[in-house]
Amino acid sequence: MTTRYAALLRGINVGGAKKLPMADLRALLEELGHGAVRTHLQSGQAVFASGHGDEETLAAELAQAIEKRFGFPVDVIVRDHAYLRAVAEACPFPAAELESKQLHVTYFSAPVDEERFASIDRPAFLPEEFRLGDRALYLYAPNGLGRSKLAEALAKPRVNKGLIATTRNWNTVTKLVELTGA
Repeated sequence: MTTRYAALLRGINVGGAKKLPMADLRALLEELGHGAVRTHLQSGQAVFASGHGDEETLAAELAQAIEKRFGFPVDVIVRDHAYLRAVAEACPFPAAELESKQLHVTYFSAPVDEERFASIDRPAFLPEEFRLGDRALYLYAPNGLGRSKLAEALAKPRVNKGLIATTRNWNTVTKLVELTGA
């Protein structure tokens, strides 16, 4: 039985660093034995079908293959369709009423709890706010991610210590649900 997954790569093709052409990523995933490979945008999303492995094993395998082929490390998170759909459905913000640039999901490599974010003075960032989900953080940033002071605070290494964290806007969140459900 095959499962459809999304691979979320962190920090590629941003500002000229860590160039990884999507055609090369598709080819690499196929060489690793995965089927129905597609990529979405240039910012590091691929979907594929696989009959072997779990999310962590698939992520580690892909990260290792990328470093070997391209010569630089890339953090990878792999999540299956059921998880991606559940994250989208559990959104605590009114996604249908917001512009996609206002709503983001940060996917984490492991579960997170409120204690990790205790040092963040939430009222100081209003109207921006965040809520936690299953290995995910939902961020409402009314002026977009690029202008978000809360996003900056949430991205600090001390907050994300020991985790892989990668953020996607709401359009990408819903597109990955669609692509992995096909």
